[in-house]
Amino acid sequence: MNLVVYLAATVFGLSCTVLLGRPLTAPRNPLTVSTCAAIVLGALVLVCSAPLTLSTVNRLTGVPNFGAPLTYGMLSAYSCSLLVLLVNWRGGSAARIRRLVLRCMAAYGALIVVIVVLFTLAHADTERLTDLDTYYANTPYMREMIVLYLLGHSAATLVMCTVCVTWGREVDGLLRAGLRLILIGTMLDVVGFQLAKYTAVAARWTGHDLDFLSTGVAPRMASLGALTCSLGFVLPRLLPAARAHWHGLGDLRRLGPLWSEVRFASLAPKPPCTVWQLPRVRLHWREVSIHDGLLALAPYFDDRVRERTRDAALRAGYTAHEARVVAEAAMVADAARRAAAREEPFGTPSTYRLYATEVSGPGGLVELARALARSRLVTAVPEGTVKATPG
Repeated sequence: MNLVVYLAATVFGLSCTVLLGRPLTAPRNPLTVSTCAAIVLGALVLVCSAPLTLSTVNRLTGVPNFGAPLTYGMLSAYSCSLLVLLVNWRGGSAARIRRLVLRCMAAYGALIVVIVVLFTLAHADTERLTDLDTYYANTPYMREMIVLYLLGHSAATLVMCTVCVTWGREVDGLLRAGLRLILIGTMLDVVGFQLAKYTAVAARWTGHDLDFLSTGVAPRMASLGALTCSLGFVLPRLLPAARAHWHGLGDLRRLGPLWSEVRFASLAPKPPCTVWQLPRVRLHWREVSIHDGLLALAPYFDDRVRERTRDAALRAGYTAHEARVVAEAAMVADAARRAAAREEPFGTPSTYRLYATEVSGPGGLVELARALARSRLVTAVPEGTVKATPG
């Protein structure tokens, strides 16, 4: 049980690192702060509820079952953070948001105080690490404390479900997918944790024993619900970044032929360690380096090579744009050969601008690289030139 709960808490908490991808600027965003607060508090609830944590807290404080009000107070704080998150998600005027946040904090702050007071008034001298809710279900003050913390958590999660359903009809894409995952995780909490706890406690009130719902089903369902919610929190932020890096990796590979052609001419400083850098970072450096290499080769650009190759491409059935890119690839390849052979550059440099330098992003460079790698016209022998196949 300890391992399952601690693992769920770790995964739940680590999802904050995705949201805090920019630690210096993220805290300025109330939505990011409230989301991370909810995730961290949810992870702390799981940690505090583990039997190993409970026994350690009880031993350190010298108070039997001291971990109970600690866990229940943390759960109430987590419930409050969910409502604060919803307030920031829905948005509105700053005054309205501040007013609603303060109301939530006041209500759940009072609930935490009541939980502590009820525990102090109760007689709970027998340490219970896994079945405290059912063991003390009929004990004065402990009974009220148990019901109050469950009701406080239920109120927050039911509001969470309502908002996810309502808002999910208004949005689409990844945000809707994230809301659905949060809804599923919250429903797992409602049905698997809260309903199990209510049923087990009510069974004790009527003289029956359904403790397995509280000790076996509820903790596992709470962990599963927390993991599902954490996935819903980070999905709208994580998946676009993952897609960008995946596309960046593909563009990095497709730029290989062009980079092989111009790398000797590039003077761009190499980053300290490219092996462990993310694909988007490596792609940016590769773009900068290729542009630097093309700039260094510009004095060797031969417009005659470009024009002859363009005319040949048009006769071969290429579109105007395809013919332009193929012609530019032939001109770059010819310039790279001249520069590598240490020939003298042209006295009057070409003023022609490559298509890859006119568009933003790696798309233009990728087209140029593809033309270098695939077009037979690039490796053809224009008049007065000798061109070897790029290696």
